[in-house]
Amino acid sequence: MNDSQPRLSFEFFPPKTSEGKEKLIKVRDQLNEFEPDFFSVTYGAGGSTRDNTKGVVTQFKNDGISIAPHLSFGSDDEATILKLLNEYKFFGVDRIVALRGDVPSGMGGQQQLVYANELVAFIRQHFGNTFHLEVAAYPEIHPQAKSYSDDISFLKGKFDAGADSAITQYFFNPDSYFYFIEQTRKAGITKPIYPGIMPIINYRNLTRFSDTCGAEIPRWLRKALENYGDDDASLRAFGVDLVTELCEVLLENEAPGLHFYTMNQTEPTAQIVKNLGLVPAE
Repeated sequence: MNDSQPRLSFEFFPPKTSEGKEKLIKVRDQLNEFEPDFFSVTYGAGGSTRDNTKGVVTQFKNDGISIAPHLSFGSDDEATILKLLNEYKFFGVDRIVALRGDVPSGMGGQQQLVYANELVAFIRQHFGNTFHLEVAAYPEIHPQAKSYSDDISFLKGKFDAGADSAITQYFFNPDSYFYFIEQTRKAGITKPIYPGIMPIINYRNLTRFSDTCGAEIPRWLRKALENYGDDDASLRAFGVDLVTELCEVLLENEAPGLHFYTMNQTEPTAQIVKNLGLVPAE
């Protein structure tokens, strides 16, 4: 993207099978036609996908593609994370999404979780400005936050530790993002916060994800999606229109860019990007 275009990025999760890896490369190549600023790849709870994540990073870098691995301490010690960061530096990675991470299911209190601000500080301590550091933000409040103001304070702590920008959890109410930005500015946060966008692919999966991560599906939207029943084609068409309109409102009101949670699928993300006119000039 050139400087006049909003920043565009696409998120993947690391596939577990050879078929999944082949599909991911195909999807990546299709979405890469939009010339995104970068792709990102997630890191499972407690570092459970560490090797798969690193495999995606290596493949993308070998193919000349900008990739930002997600990273959290999870159950790993500092030496393990330091080794991984040095490998990423060697690969030519210049962007990291630094997260607290989640406890793997069934692990109870056995994991030693390190907050994202501590991970940011750790990376800055050992690597200076080698990496552009992205962190997570929650317009509708992190599900474990005690209060809205506490959540804003935690985000400020990440920036104070050295984060460069943030990517939000997805949302469907643009006012939640605008109010959130207003409050972060009042708290003294001046760096960019990019809205995360979730295309609507499957109603059951969307409700499951949303209930887990605390992203709100407005009641009217739940009812509208329920009405489609098993008519997935109509649901997706409705979703494309709805999410396109959401993105238009965000960009018209000076959101600095968009980060799409693709679910490792080309569509409907590609159609939404086309609808927005975020295509490279011929």
